[in-house]
Amino acid sequence: MDYYLVIPIHNEEAFLKSTLDSILLQTILPKKVILVNDNSTDDTENIIDLYIARNPIFTKVNSVSSTQHMPGSKVVDAFNKGLKELDDNFNFIVKLDADLILPNNYFEVISLHFKLNQNLGICGGFIYEQKESGDWVLNHPMDKDHVRGAIKAYSKACFKAIGGLKSAMGWDTVDELLAKYHGFEIQTDSSLKIKHLRPTGKAYNNKAKRLQGKAMYTMRYGFLITCIASLKMALKNKSIASFSNNIFGYLNAAKNSATYLVTKEEGDFIRNLRWTNIKRKIKA
Repeated sequence: MDYYLVIPIHNEEAFLKSTLDSILLQTILPKKVILVNDNSTDDTENIIDLYIARNPIFTKVNSVSSTQHMPGSKVVDAFNKGLKELDDNFNFIVKLDADLILPNNYFEVISLHFKLNQNLGICGGFIYEQKESGDWVLNHPMDKDHVRGAIKAYSKACFKAIGGLKSAMGWDTVDELLAKYHGFEIQTDSSLKIKHLRPTGKAYNNKAKRLQGKAMYTMRYGFLITCIASLKMALKNKSIASFSNNIFGYLNAAKNSATYLVTKEEGDFIRNLRWTNIKRKIKA
């Protein structure tokens, strides 16, 4: 199967070489890799240029944006700029972070999953992060059927159906909800272990703390589901502050009538899906 990679990159001089080397070691290479240099101020662009000279699958796109490392719109805007360099001659497309080391057979296995299941919309492995002890430990705070934003692979049909990626915090949740709305399946593969070299959110600006609550509002969760989801998050993170930040973010978004990411019909589906999952877990 043919696939494209788009990699938004902001100040990743410490990790970028490892990511690009792991791409070149893949048993099935991508047709093209778009490297979006998103306003980097370190040696990122020089590293990109080295790899472009090394292999023609790499293409560079320079993007000017905020210097702040924020989740959501910044990374998706960079992704979308890279997307403009690609045609529709692919079977699946991948949004990949620039601080990962992939197993050599990663995309061969992902390709096989898409081949075997024509209804598969989004697929990915599991992310591991290194502790001070040196051990690589699974870091997957969400449900095990959720594909992390760092490694999202979309079938072409699914990517088109959901309208691409939403330029907002929560893009890597609403994409899966919309995929299910359109009848696609989500699959994770625990045999695919990806090393994440920078712990999630480590470089994010403090302003990002309340964006999760805003995202829950814009995905039309409603207040009660937002409270339940935020409590679950707080318990997993062992941080009561994350609960209060989420609720403040939600209420502030409601007060300011923030633009919804989904239609009313999609929102109804999302709430029903969330309630179904909550009831299932209570009964388990």
